[in-house]
Amino acid sequence: MVVAAVIFLIGALLMGFAPNYAFLMFGRFIAGIGVGYALVIAPVYTVEVSPESSRGFLTSFPEVFINGGILLGYVSNVAFSKLPIHLSWRFMLGIGAIPSVFLAISIITMPESPRWLVMKGRLHEARIVLNKTSESPEEAESRLRDIKEAAGIPEHCNDDVVQVPKHPKGDNVWKELFISPTQSIKHIVLTGIGIHFFQQASGIDSVVLYSPTIFERAGIKSDHDRLLATVAMGCVKTVFILVATFLLDRVGRRPLLLTSFGGMTISLILLSIGLAVIDRSNSQVTWAVALCVMMVSVYVALFSIGAGPIAWVYGSEVFPLKLRATGFSVGVAVNRVTSGVISMTFLSLEKAITIQGAFFSYAGIAGMAWVFFFTLMPETQGKTLEETVALFGTFFEWRSTARELKGKKMNNNDEIQMATGDVVSS
Repeated sequence: MVVAAVIFLIGALLMGFAPNYAFLMFGRFIAGIGVGYALVIAPVYTVEVSPESSRGFLTSFPEVFINGGILLGYVSNVAFSKLPIHLSWRFMLGIGAIPSVFLAISIITMPESPRWLVMKGRLHEARIVLNKTSESPEEAESRLRDIKEAAGIPEHCNDDVVQVPKHPKGDNVWKELFISPTQSIKHIVLTGIGIHFFQQASGIDSVVLYSPTIFERAGIKSDHDRLLATVAMGCVKTVFILVATFLLDRVGRRPLLLTSFGGMTISLILLSIGLAVIDRSNSQVTWAVALCVMMVSVYVALFSIGAGPIAWVYGSEVFPLKLRATGFSVGVAVNRVTSGVISMTFLSLEKAITIQGAFFSYAGIAGMAWVFFFTLMPETQGKTLEETVALFGTFFEWRSTARELKGKKMNNNDEIQMATGDVVSS
């Protein structure tokens, strides 16, 4: 993350001091590399240091702060727009250097991932971090035991520094993920990457990036009114992401995600109907205009309580320890590529099948996503990262696997309580 912060800093300075368009694009390219680093590292780090009881809450923060950053960018751009034109755009782009410095400094004070420390055999340091990030010493020891097991370290090895069995690196990781994966890994890859694909393929970037166009087609002619509608949409999106952070560890991933995609499907269909009515009418249809504005807000709200934050939470917690960084990075790559394809093809799609046709196609994709997650996605709420991996491998039969694992966990807890009682009585 320090490297990502430095890249952010360099990219912002290059853009702010760019003497020409080519130099500006080069700065954008450099900053984009930093974005790629951060999008992969931040969720993985967060999920690895978080206690299981609040993992969903903490891991949803990237989505929260991405939207907060966008709103902050809007505000700063309005402030800098009052400067002379030759200075305003430079400040708009170069101001990003300031938070980059604070990011680099704050990261230096943060603890290392306990799972990374265990992978390096540094058990003493991992135990210190787990004691700081767990709700009790017992939970810290339980997490350390699970991490050691996932890393292949024998349970009796408790030295400060131990020898760690060799794990696949480089090409072997890719082989385990895509060339000769186990049934469990196939299931994990399908859901862990699928959630990133469907998050973007359901059309969120088309709605966010082209909202002024949507509102214009919906019959809002005033630039000021379209701006107000766009700002309102952005506020709704941010507020409902904050709501989701408090629900993830209480309600669970599956209920929120299924509610999200189900509601998105319905709202996109209604938006398409409203746009079709307006397109075929020679005069303004007030109810259809209101329906379109309302459905855009409902769509972004439903996206924000499920599809938005859960893609980062779920995608970062399902991969096993030795494959997590690579697996999640592939998911992020799919996310960004799909985002680019959706945003760059929207205008062409609009011309080819009309704007209502475009949103109706997104509704179809959102409906497919609902079926996909209902049939293939296990619930990970309240489970350790190591327990989560054991849920996968049976595909459509994952519910039976979850029941078996729950029964085994209850039996293990009973045995621990009995053993503790024997020790106390003796």
